[in-house]
Amino acid sequence: MGDGDLAAQVEQCYLNIGTALAEIGGSFGDVAKLTIYVVDWDPAMMPLLGEGVSRAAAKLGIDPVKPITLLGVAALGEPDLLVEVEATAVID
Repeated sequence: MGDGDLAAQVEQCYLNIGTALAEIGGSFGDVAKLTIYVVDWDPAMMPLLGEGVSRAAAKLGIDPVKPITLLGVAALGEPDLLVEVEATAVID
């Protein structure tokens, strides 16, 4: 998904989190914290990151503002991945 397109990959990550949460009876509102891993992070990439988050938020109808840890990494598990988003959710 989104080969070489950081914004598209971020969007898909957020959509995947929304889907996974819905499957277990939760929602994005249950997310307590996000950790975002970005390959070869540079602050100039922030607009692309924000674009992907905004597009996903519009599709999901959510407020995407959560505590976030952003980590630059050398690589991820697959060579075509530019970003990975990990969510910690609390569901009662």
